[in-house]
Amino acid sequence: MKDLVVGLDDSVARRASLLPGWTVGHVLTHLARNAEAMCSRIEGVMRGDVVEQYAGGAAGRAAAIEAGAARDAHQIVDDAVRWAARLDRLFADVPDDCWARPVRTVDGGEHAAALLPYRRWREVEVHLADLDLGFTSRDWSPELVDRMLPDLVAGLPARADPQELAAWLLGRGSPPQLQPWG
Repeated sequence: MKDLVVGLDDSVARRASLLPGWTVGHVLTHLARNAEAMCSRIEGVMRGDVVEQYAGGAAGRAAAIEAGAARDAHQIVDDAVRWAARLDRLFADVPDDCWARPVRTVDGGEHAAALLPYRRWREVEVHLADLDLGFTSRDWSPELVDRMLPDLVAGLPARADPQELAAWLLGRGSPPQLQPWG
């Protein structure tokens, strides 16, 4: 991530990303807040606590991203790079017995902390393509695609009309309109 974003200027940070309604600054701020939330949850796991993914839930997440995206490019990039580095260091220091402990998701669900490194990997690679800065889905690592594709395919019925989806998969219809992922 660092190599792609260091040196971005305000004109790039304010430019539209590939995510509807989000600028490059929004996506980078989201990556920073995502890393910060993972740090908070990992630190909670290490203390024996289960903490919220984002202070204020989904609304708090949205407000933090919106506020962060308004900063200048240098602040946005520094924030994203700094939190990513902190999370990488924290992942390396998690005691083995902590990985099975639960962490909370923004929607209130829980899963093992062991899923966080994969989820961060997916978040970063997918959103690097969303920045529209030259890194595309063709640059996603084959290992990531192999890991995420079964879950994405399994989730299709919840994101599209089942009949349209089945017809498309059988080569008998157009691709269905997908609801947002996530």
